Amino acid sequence: MKIGIVAPANTLNPEVVAPLSAFAALAYPEVELVFHPQCFEAEGHFAGPDARRAAAFLEFANDPAFGAIWFARGGYGSNRILAEAMPRLGSAARDKAYLGYSDMGFLLAALYARRIGRVAHGPMATDIRRDGGDRTVARSLGWLTRGERAGLEPSLGGAPAAAFNLAILGSLIGTPWLPDLADHVLMIEEVSEPMYNLDRLLFTMANATQLKGLAGVRLGAVTAVQENDPPWGETLEVMIARWCRDMGVPYLGRAEIGHTQANRVVPFGVA
Repeated sequence: MKIGIVAPANTLNPEVVAPLSAFAALAYPEVELVFHPQCFEAEGHFAGPDARRAAAFLEFANDPAFGAIWFARGGYGSNRILAEAMPRLGSAARDKAYLGYSDMGFLLAALYARRIGRVAHGPMATDIRRDGGDRTVARSLGWLTRGERAGLEPSLGGAPAAAFNLAILGSLIGTPWLPDLADHVLMIEEVSEPMYNLDRLLFTMANATQLKGLAGVRLGAVTAVQENDPPWGETLEVMIARWCRDMGVPYLGRAEIGHTQANRVVPFGVA
């Protein structure tokens, strides 16, 4: 199986290639990882200009030789290629799996909304550099190559699910790229935000007409929380339970997703 790796947002550190390729060769010998040269390009904030990032994604997505697209890393920028890339995806793109998280939520949402491929929120290529990174990326490679369930988020089952970084979800609300998530369990996670902004993002989620009819909400890891001055007077659990009550959907507890080495795979829809 050939897996294409592209970087629709920020540049991938070239130091990822050797350890990831070595691990894949040992643990998943049936896999050929192909890094698009665009992954290592840079123009300002991005891994190349918008047109270059869109072209690289389309090249691999529309190539029937690839069985999956594995996103290299997050950051910011995948939203800027949606209008260019989505209308140009062909039949070969519909037969692939697509996996990433963080800023890649823009692409996951747009693909799922159009029922293109099999979409999942989960560890990316860059996560090999985390402590225990081999175990982290194994969850993604196992799902992509062998359909393994060991790396899936443990609560999956029954209702369809979807997972997003909370800031990305907030940016998708009110746009045509957000899929219909009625009857889904929505899992959210976040990194590097102060508590007041988490509360503001949850307000947006709770009041979004596009998110009516959810089956429930789960909260993943919220890490690297920025200092709040004055100190925030509410725990995360109290905050999300309050907004779920306002939203009229059950808060179902925690999920093992987020910007951590414990990040698990959440296939969109029914796992």
